[in-house]
Amino acid sequence: MDNDIKSIGSFLKERLDRFEYTPCEYEYGVVKSCADEIVHIDGLSRCRYGELLEFGGCEYGIALDLRENAVDAVLLNKKSSVVPGVIVSQTGRVAEVCVGESLLGRIIDPIGRPLDGLGEIQSGEYRALESHAPTIMQRTGVKTPLETGILAIDSMIPIGRGQRELIIGDRQTGKTAIALSAIINQKKGDVICVYCAIGQKASTIAQVTAKLRDAGALDNTVIVASTADDCASMQYLTPYSGCAIAEKFMYDGKDVLIVYDDLSKHAMAYRAMSLLLRRPSGREAYPGDVFYLHSRLLERAARLSYEYGGGSITALPIIETMSGDISAYIPTNVISITDGQIYLESELFNAGIRPAVNVGLSVSRVGRAAQHNAMKDVSGNLRLVLAQYRDTAVFARFGADIDESTALLLRRGERLTELLKQSQNKVFSLSRQVAVLLSYAGNFFDGVDVKDVIETRDRLLETLELQINDTMRSIDNSGELSENDRNLLMRAVTAFFEGQSNAEH
Repeated sequence: MDNDIKSIGSFLKERLDRFEYTPCEYEYGVVKSCADEIVHIDGLSRCRYGELLEFGGCEYGIALDLRENAVDAVLLNKKSSVVPGVIVSQTGRVAEVCVGESLLGRIIDPIGRPLDGLGEIQSGEYRALESHAPTIMQRTGVKTPLETGILAIDSMIPIGRGQRELIIGDRQTGKTAIALSAIINQKKGDVICVYCAIGQKASTIAQVTAKLRDAGALDNTVIVASTADDCASMQYLTPYSGCAIAEKFMYDGKDVLIVYDDLSKHAMAYRAMSLLLRRPSGREAYPGDVFYLHSRLLERAARLSYEYGGGSITALPIIETMSGDISAYIPTNVISITDGQIYLESELFNAGIRPAVNVGLSVSRVGRAAQHNAMKDVSGNLRLVLAQYRDTAVFARFGADIDESTALLLRRGERLTELLKQSQNKVFSLSRQVAVLLSYAGNFFDGVDVKDVIETRDRLLETLELQINDTMRSIDNSGELSENDRNLLMRAVTAFFEGQSNAEH
């Protein structure tokens, strides 16, 4: 018995002698004040910018202002129970969102929680909301077209994969409709779509979802949504969350189209947060870093070189103007960041010209490098013709005497304007666009009454799909307009208009 006690004692003494105490240091902070989703915290001197903070073990926020022995953070929940005195701990990680193909067809909030009632998202991979944009050496030129299915855009303001094309215009001028048409046109292709609804009404988000579902495009799309009822921090995170999801696909070698609807509301949410954080305000009460807010987001859109997978992110940011003023602070900022803009005009929209694209103020800085050869062959000087017509039409309203050449310009311009009209969510394939422009260039629509142009165009396209379907598919698949295809197309168009003429007589 004594020997057993001695052996146990020697064993314990040996273990105690070898024991080394390594203290673990856990830093924590204390909530000093909390109001309007903004929390002022004492402590957390080692906190990082953008780090997730845990409040009382039940709520989360993001650190946005770092000071000596103090941190200011924004909460991610509008209905908060955080009060002064609550203990705040660091999580050691920045804000992140789940990524991967399991998100396709789903609607989530900026931190990855499902909003569509279809259960939890099965994804084991996460990506930080903010990351560095691809370097210059990782990028390559923008040369592959991203077809929107909108004749006026694909022919005159082409968009390439990896480009950043701004959609700008007043409220209710069809900005979202253009973005949705571009998404719908990708449903049979190899482009994955991400739609970021920033501070939209819940009913508007539901309508967008229904349109995409009815068009069969939702299965290829991820919707990241924050409603107008959400706190400013969630609206602020929405575009970064959508971009992180898109980056996962891009670095996997896939092409992605991302729509930010819209960055005006994003800037306002950031302004609200900045003012509550007591940051110095500048022009229009926006903080001084509001340019960096959008530049670091849009610079992440790129076309990667083949050494890095060859994927791309094409960004379509949307900006809302007031009374057509594109010289305001946020519009000029985003115009300077992007590779061109599609400007929508209220006057054109109210006149029934939809999409209401002002070709004089719209531009694509990539230009014809992002067009199929078939489209290059037939679009020609379309922008110039349309701009000349709209300028001349202003003077013709006064009843001034015009010569025959001016009358011809007006007559052809009226018909071109009608040909470029498209109803919402109706997209044209490349072959259909080529057929319409080839028919216009051949003066086939000159004898058609203006009010019958759209009906005649639609009947022509239906006839061509039936009679020369192989030729139409060949143009779609190759992107080329060979001499043989051109001849077959011209013969079919000629026969259609001759039949129209004979039917009238």
